[in-house]
Amino acid sequence: MTDIADAPRAAVHGGVDALTADGGIVRIRPALPQDEPALRTMYASADPDNLRMRFFGLAGESTIMTEVRRLCRTPGPCHAAVVAELAGQVVGVASFERTSPADRRAEFAVFVGDAEHGRGIGTLLLEHLAAVARKEGVDELLGEVLPTNGSMIRVARDLSGRVFTRFADGVLDVGLPTVEDRDAVDARDRQSGHASLLPLLCPRSVAVIGAGRAPGGVGHETLRGLTESGYTGVVYAVNPHATEVAGVRAYPSLRTLPGPVDLVVVAVPASAVPGVIADAAVAGARAAVVLSAGFGEVGADGRQGQAALVDLARRHGIRLVGPNCIGILNTDAKVRLNASFVPGHPLPGGLAVASQSGAVGIALLDHATRSGCGISTFVSLGNKADVSGNDLISYWFDDPHTSAVALYLESFGNPRKFARFARALARRKPVLAVKSGRSAAGQRAGASHTAAAAAPDATVSALFAQAGVIRVDNIGELLDAARVLVDQPLPRGGRLAVLGNAGGFNVMAADAAAGGRLTVPAPTPELHDLLRHLAPQAATHDNPLDLGAAATPEAFASAARTLVDSGEVDLLLFVVAATRANDVSAILAALTPIVDAATDLAAAAVVVGLEAPPRVLGARRIPVFDLPEQAVRALDHAVRYADWRREPLGLQPDLPGIDFEAARATVEGALAVGGGWQPYPVAEQILRAYGIPLLNSTAVTDEDSAVGAARAAGYPVAVKSADPQLVHKTDVGGVHLHLTGEDDVRAAYRAVTAAGDPARGALVQPMAVAGVELVAGVVHDHLFGSVVMTGLGGVQTDLFDDRVLRLVPMTDLDARRMWRSLRAARLLTGFRGSRPVDTGALEDLLLRLGRLAEDLPEVAELDLNPVVARADGVVAVDAKLRLRTVDAEPDPVLRQLRLP
Repeated sequence: MTDIADAPRAAVHGGVDALTADGGIVRIRPALPQDEPALRTMYASADPDNLRMRFFGLAGESTIMTEVRRLCRTPGPCHAAVVAELAGQVVGVASFERTSPADRRAEFAVFVGDAEHGRGIGTLLLEHLAAVARKEGVDELLGEVLPTNGSMIRVARDLSGRVFTRFADGVLDVGLPTVEDRDAVDARDRQSGHASLLPLLCPRSVAVIGAGRAPGGVGHETLRGLTESGYTGVVYAVNPHATEVAGVRAYPSLRTLPGPVDLVVVAVPASAVPGVIADAAVAGARAAVVLSAGFGEVGADGRQGQAALVDLARRHGIRLVGPNCIGILNTDAKVRLNASFVPGHPLPGGLAVASQSGAVGIALLDHATRSGCGISTFVSLGNKADVSGNDLISYWFDDPHTSAVALYLESFGNPRKFARFARALARRKPVLAVKSGRSAAGQRAGASHTAAAAAPDATVSALFAQAGVIRVDNIGELLDAARVLVDQPLPRGGRLAVLGNAGGFNVMAADAAAGGRLTVPAPTPELHDLLRHLAPQAATHDNPLDLGAAATPEAFASAARTLVDSGEVDLLLFVVAATRANDVSAILAALTPIVDAATDLAAAAVVVGLEAPPRVLGARRIPVFDLPEQAVRALDHAVRYADWRREPLGLQPDLPGIDFEAARATVEGALAVGGGWQPYPVAEQILRAYGIPLLNSTAVTDEDSAVGAARAAGYPVAVKSADPQLVHKTDVGGVHLHLTGEDDVRAAYRAVTAAGDPARGALVQPMAVAGVELVAGVVHDHLFGSVVMTGLGGVQTDLFDDRVLRLVPMTDLDARRMWRSLRAARLLTGFRGSRPVDTGALEDLLLRLGRLAEDLPEVAELDLNPVVARADGVVAVDAKLRLRTVDAEPDPVLRQLRLP
């Protein structure tokens, strides 16, 4: 028998792995001349009816040979072909042809082998073909389909919906735009991602390889975890030196198992892992959890071995978690999977958890258990060589057992995809995240205010804000928020009522609420009178309501019922302190049926003074906290998330007056001579092509030209250095303002050119009309894509650090939220009698910057400072722009698995 690991793999030459609709793994790559035999075999073994659908008639050997030679030609602007490779075999091909590079349309063809129909391979091929065609300037792929070719018609409709009939020839003409519908692509991506992880998280059988006989070993304890959790499937132990391990029959290898296996859990030395994965493929496994260390975390050799391991697993359709992880959990009663060496067994519940750190994962699960927070699934990502947070988000999107998601992240493989997937999930379920790496040690410097502002942590915060991800500072805060979000209804608003018997804690709760979205409103006179009548012994009848240290259960219940029925509150917080004069258990018992009945009201409790306070109350699992600040902060997160959920998604509006072709030509011309920081006229051409308002400026390189430009502009004028690498021009004498004569201009020219690179010359401008000075700009990150920034500008940019970021693509709501979230936003809406600025014009500017950044990723840095905002519009007074060739980056839309 030939070992499956020894089968040769075709050269990939830029190929990528992608998921089929049923969760299989297929490689999509360019067609190569050496593919001719494989393609002939695929066509020759096809059903005649399948060939007829492709060739519109009988397809003999001559027809097939002609087609194969066409497909395997050298690719170029007028021809390209991609193949799908499954387990080393070519199973599909798609191609386009056009007569001239100037044509915006091309003719496409696609063929998938008989055995692979219905798996979405044709759709994948066309998506990847469209990406190739788009780079060659093709806007639309056109094809002809027989009316009886139902599968191809469905593919076309899924991709574009543009199918129309040409009755004269009796065929259907299909038009596929090369610009993909991101939402449709993401939906297909989530479906395939969910299917690919079913064998991992809902396996019918599990084999533990490396399960030693002695307790304490990783493999042994993982096997025990499976049996002790009551796993509902079949468990196999693999140990060539034992017949039984921890009460489970052992087999010498995966190849000797009596039945198929879905999931293998690997706990052997790193050098033995590839052999185990090869055996797992023979055993039919579709998923593997590699607990073993010694891979990417140990250096270059380990990274090389890790990449080879992932390549091997994907070749045989195996999704891989780890390596160097602590395992996975699924508490679903139909599964009860604990394939980990995590101590204990977490409570079942609605919180799904993914952690890049094993230690953080253990701490998170332990804290969840102690706080009464139930877990649906847990995945320790380890080195995250294959399965990533994006894959898990796809799985949890449709998982009925998960009501909220918690992530501990140290890095992003494809943050642009994460942004879209997390946003889609957050529209259904809360997503909470702890992202490490906030320290200043991770900051990067740039030669523009935008680059300095878009430090890694600030960019991550912008990503989370746009995606609706609830960012928290630590694990404790994450679990506190999760306990509210998993079991409580989303708050209708931020009106918090505090009811307790501890005045100091009540005040602390009110103080904590003041820093966020919560308010602690005073009761209306009617409610105040009612509370005074119901609880005359209370220390206060305001909000917070202090019932006094000796308050009875009846007093608590009466006040709570009154607050619930008042319609004046959105959230309830109970603060109960134990004393010798009260019965806390009875108080909680009296409150429980009231909050259980108030199913539309979010609630929490704080209990102090009990040796072992309950962690939850009632059927609604009201979370009980140790301190009021914890409870208030968790409720505040819930209100912020609920507010985000209620907001519309926003639109990418049409922006008239954009000349993309002119801007593209300017960029390519500048890059052809080296790129880098651009002279002002080049920056001006690009910005004006996108309709970005600029103050008229004249670039000059000598004093006489400066004087002539000043006369033409009309005094008074400003003269400033044209050196784009000069960041703080005012500080070093690079700007002279309010110049009223020739001598002033000559002196200013000499001064500003001396402040920077004299060869860059100077800019002469008319003095801008006063207004609110802002800063705006763009910076490009090879992982995150382009980021748009705005904030308080001029000399105040660095003093107040009042800036906000958004990633592209941007919506109209993103632009609106940007200026509204500035601390200085009141300056824009009229402050102490000043006129409001044209915020609509500011939003238009930000949207145009976003479109420029999306269209022209070669814009590495762009700084507009200051941007003067007035009642009659906005205008950029100065502009600096740096261009850089874009290297290979994650495709923001194309379906593909991360590179190993």
